[in-house]
Amino acid sequence: MKLIRTLVFFLALGAGAAAFAADPTGIWKWTTRLPNGQMETTLKLEWRDGKLAGAYSNQFGDASISNVSFHDDLIAFDVVRDLGGTAYVVKYHGKLEDNTIKGTIEAPGHDGGADLKLDWNAKRVQSIKAGGATPKA
Repeated sequence: MKLIRTLVFFLALGAGAAAFAADPTGIWKWTTRLPNGQMETTLKLEWRDGKLAGAYSNQFGDASISNVSFHDDLIAFDVVRDLGGTAYVVKYHGKLEDNTIKGTIEAPGHDGGADLKLDWNAKRVQSIKAGGATPKA
């Protein structure tokens, strides 16, 4: 009987932890410091058909995000931009804690220059109600 109570306790504890898993949905904003100035960016994340999806916007225009993953509070996605007829893939990797995502941005260098690796520090400015089913852990 003691074994059953112990198992029930740990199962309930695990279910409770899943209920408090981080939710990445919302509108996020951050400023990126570039060699030639600063760039303001907005990202909207939401669940669509059980998958995390989003739209990204900055001075270069709007884009959808791709190759999105979110597991154990770690988020990663790509943004593909067409700048002057050349496609650039910018990669984002971060960890979600409360209303902050901290991580790195990796972008290809321009005109054959060295790739850029920048700090990423996004703040959630607005929450969004889930539009689709949140995937199961």
